Amino acid sequence: MHRLKATVATSAIAAALLCAAGSMPALAQSLNEAIGSRLQANQNGDRLLVDAKEIIYDNDRNTISAAGDVQMNYQGRTLQADRVTYDRNTGRVYAEGNARLTDASGAVVTGDRFELTDDFKNGFIDSLRVVQTTVENGRTVTTRFSSPRAERAAGETTTFERGTYTACEPCKDNPERPPLWQVKAARIIHNNSEQTIYYEDATLEILGLPVAYLPYFWTPDPTVKRKTGFLAPRYVTSNTLGFGVSIPFFWAIAPNYDLTIAPTFLTRQGVLGEAEWRHRLETGAYNIRVAGISQQDPDAFLPSPRGPGDRDFRGSIETAGQFYLNERWKWGWDITLVSDKWFLENYNIRSESISSLYLKESISTLYLQGQGDRSFFDLRGYYFQGLSTRDWQKQQPVVHPVLDYDKRVTPSALGGEFGINVNLTSLSREAAQFEPLTAANKTTYSIYQTCVIFDPESCLVRGASGTMSRASITASWRREFIDPVGQVWTPFAYVRADNFWVSPDLDGYQNANLGNYLGGDDDYLFRATPAAGLEYRYPFVADLGTSGRQVIEPIAQIIARPNETRIGHLPNEDAQSLVFDDTSLFDWDKFSGYDRVEGGVRANLGVQYTVTGANDFYANALFGQSYQVAGRNSFRQGDLANVGLDSGLDTRASDYVGRVQVSPNRNFAFMTRARFDQEDFNVNRIEASVRANFNPYLPLSTSLTYARYEAQPDIGFTRRREGLLGAATWNLTPNWYVTGSVLLDLDRYLLARETYELALATDPETAVYNRLDRAYVSSMSLGVGYIDECTTLSVKYIMTPRSISTSSGEKDRNHTVMLSLELRTLGEATISQRIAGDSSEEGIAD
Repeated sequence: MHRLKATVATSAIAAALLCAAGSMPALAQSLNEAIGSRLQANQNGDRLLVDAKEIIYDNDRNTISAAGDVQMNYQGRTLQADRVTYDRNTGRVYAEGNARLTDASGAVVTGDRFELTDDFKNGFIDSLRVVQTTVENGRTVTTRFSSPRAERAAGETTTFERGTYTACEPCKDNPERPPLWQVKAARIIHNNSEQTIYYEDATLEILGLPVAYLPYFWTPDPTVKRKTGFLAPRYVTSNTLGFGVSIPFFWAIAPNYDLTIAPTFLTRQGVLGEAEWRHRLETGAYNIRVAGISQQDPDAFLPSPRGPGDRDFRGSIETAGQFYLNERWKWGWDITLVSDKWFLENYNIRSESISSLYLKESISTLYLQGQGDRSFFDLRGYYFQGLSTRDWQKQQPVVHPVLDYDKRVTPSALGGEFGINVNLTSLSREAAQFEPLTAANKTTYSIYQTCVIFDPESCLVRGASGTMSRASITASWRREFIDPVGQVWTPFAYVRADNFWVSPDLDGYQNANLGNYLGGDDDYLFRATPAAGLEYRYPFVADLGTSGRQVIEPIAQIIARPNETRIGHLPNEDAQSLVFDDTSLFDWDKFSGYDRVEGGVRANLGVQYTVTGANDFYANALFGQSYQVAGRNSFRQGDLANVGLDSGLDTRASDYVGRVQVSPNRNFAFMTRARFDQEDFNVNRIEASVRANFNPYLPLSTSLTYARYEAQPDIGFTRRREGLLGAATWNLTPNWYVTGSVLLDLDRYLLARETYELALATDPETAVYNRLDRAYVSSMSLGVGYIDECTTLSVKYIMTPRSISTSSGEKDRNHTVMLSLELRTLGEATISQRIAGDSSEEGIAD
């Protein structure tokens, strides 16, 4: 035997030792030729680098070894071991002592001993450990295989005998402790070409305890983003649907399109079929979702119009897409069609078109949108479908279309900013929507709320039947000047032109009563509103050095324009939401939409105080009032929906508005805004919220929101509205947390009292007073969860309101328990169980 010390040696033999994830070139040269040079290219031009303390030749045993901190680099792979030996007699290669292989993807394979054949496609590894890191949905996931002995075959398949798989990190203090979960199998087979992992005779263990057994299953390996196969099942239990299970199948047809089919087998209603097609193209993507069922027991649901009990087939179709025409323009759609308003909820169909939890409404739209440096264009149509029992589809408008365009430029002659704003709206509805102002004037048309007497004094028009179109264009200019003493002067002017085409429909349903508000003939109306104004600000700044600074800023604004015309003679579709508070005090036009326009001469006055300090301290306060100086007050004269009345702007001197915002640091914030009566300073409207994050002192974050609005009988709110919403999350440990929220209805007892008084006046013998607490729990959620690098678990109890009962004024409530478990890289499952609740108001009969 003779020894030759070297720092670098190259050989095709050593290249074989790197082959744990791919084949290497076979030994083609003699031993002397293999050691003859520092670098040698293989047939593909790749080179092998070997770094070792010594090279050992054993001529008696016909072996060659590299020993002492051996490191070999080839094709992005790195092999490290204490000793690497090639036996020319058997054609086998051995790596021993802290053997470690890192491949080009970052996967790390370790073992006590590697044994490979000379073609390097087959072999065995003792005490194998594989660590692989991938990125999944933006999160880094590390997976781990281990086995006392593994076999590699044909360069493609690795078989782990008595293997273990997990995505959990070992315990730092006790690495021998079982992970949170792991899969143990008699054999785990990883097929690289199929990118699939097969498990035979497998057991799922939680904290070392077996909880589930499967004789055979398979999953994609962690590097796969999409792969054909079955997804995690979903379980269903319901009085109306029976017991059921959904077994989704995902078909990855091509890299840019796929299909998911999910039949749900229900013991009471039959088979619910669902399918989703997704397709990504060069300029965008779209998807189509369909669902349908031929019900075996329609009688489980209420008959029409309170439910879908008269339907055998029920279903839905949804599609959404977005495509880019170029870097500035895009178009798309989001469309939903359902057989009935209850289908999505009854069968728990996921829909992205539903607008909110409480105001359930499906919104379909088709749009074209463009964005410039200082311009914006949006053209879209809308179709609204109400999803609550008391929503009458014939009262929902179809918008065809609405167009918005806004352009800003800087004129060279005048300076400042010149703007053009265009809005075009056209809509139609079949049936007029009326709303009574008092309980005494309330009745029903079929099951839908309407008025007894159709008179502007006691009944509002929320939506007119027929077709209404409007084209509005506004040209505006403003420029800011700062004089030598720091006063800020901003003159501005605008002119607005509105064109109305009104074609009311007085036939059918209760549409004839619309004649009490509008003329029955088609009409064209024009409205023009020029305006000029000036805004003045004088900020007084006190620099506090390193402590921050204070700014006191008086603000005054005056706007002159002619009186608003056509009040009450035009439908109001988009300007029914009027809220006068600190955010709208200095708006040029305080109406929320284009159907109304503010007129007359108005002055707005206020003062603002701002403090900024060290450690992100911030405080701001504003207080002000608005005055109708001359002309007709647009807010004093109600339109078809009485917008403007009870707003705080309907008197010559408006209510006072103000806000206070304090943020001592990034973890705490408090804000309140309020409107105070201009005569006695009573609070007519108040909203207050506080947000607190107590980290790092206490792992608790919380928020609290309170709102109170006094009665506004002229617009249909006959009693005070008041509520309190609280939410909190407490991180018990770095992994465990509890969370909860509660919504308190603080005026529900007023509704119960009002309902009783109405029943007492109608039928004293049957009237029953359902007494309610002043703090009525309207909705609530409580949850506990666990999250770490490999597991996400959550259990949540949810209580939500359903609909208002006409007999008691109370809301039926659902009580639901949801369990969600995700074992990262294996799959996830969600179970939802309704444990209580009266569902009769949403189309269910029992």
